[in-house]
Amino acid sequence: MEPFDSTTALILGATGQTGGQLLQSLLSSSFYSRVGEYGRRTTALEKIPANFQEKLEQHTIDFEKLDASGLNAKPWDVVFITLGTTRKNAGSAEKFVKIDREYVINAAKEAKVSDNQRLVYLSSAGANSSAPFLYPQSKGLTEEGLARLGYKDTIVFRPGFLAGTDRGESRVAESIFGTITGFLSHFSNSLEINIGTLGKALAVAGKLGSDNLPPAAGATKVTLKDGTSYTVIGNAGAIELAKLDL
Repeated sequence: MEPFDSTTALILGATGQTGGQLLQSLLSSSFYSRVGEYGRRTTALEKIPANFQEKLEQHTIDFEKLDASGLNAKPWDVVFITLGTTRKNAGSAEKFVKIDREYVINAAKEAKVSDNQRLVYLSSAGANSSAPFLYPQSKGLTEEGLARLGYKDTIVFRPGFLAGTDRGESRVAESIFGTITGFLSHFSNSLEINIGTLGKALAVAGKLGSDNLPPAAGATKVTLKDGTSYTVIGNAGAIELAKLDL
């Protein structure tokens, strides 16, 4: 799949930490001609530079009523998904699965309207459908579910610890872990990534596509038992991708 000459982009999950950074990268890039932000909430316009507002199309949608969402009204060239949650925020394992997996897969299915679309999904390090724990298992199952939707090109990011977040709440364990990974990141680029860096890397991958990723991205191909395959980019590769022009 060749890189698009001029492309439209749809983002689901733009009000999240990394999603917000991705939205800014897409809007500031001359490569992306139109950006659609669809979600339960949308970004306040005062947070969007005035010169980018005409480029942005915002729609509030109900993930329980996707047939009325308008996601399939036009063929967005690249569909970015940074939607996700935690079991704590969801309130239960069942609600976590609904938001983190079902909403993601169903929305991506609704947005697929042509055979020439690219899908870029923000997963997590350690994602594995066979994992014994809920979070990595759900991420792994989500990756596989997305890959089976039949997009022309599916790219999955598995970043490490996300630095630079502002969650508006105290998370002692996360703060301690972040301090550790921040120190270790001086010796390895596989443990931590700033959300601004990750947001740009996602936008770059959407522009290039799997076939045009540079060797520095360290991309690997995952092939499922049914022959379905998708591209995976780890933490170190995302850092390298963000160094490229967008």
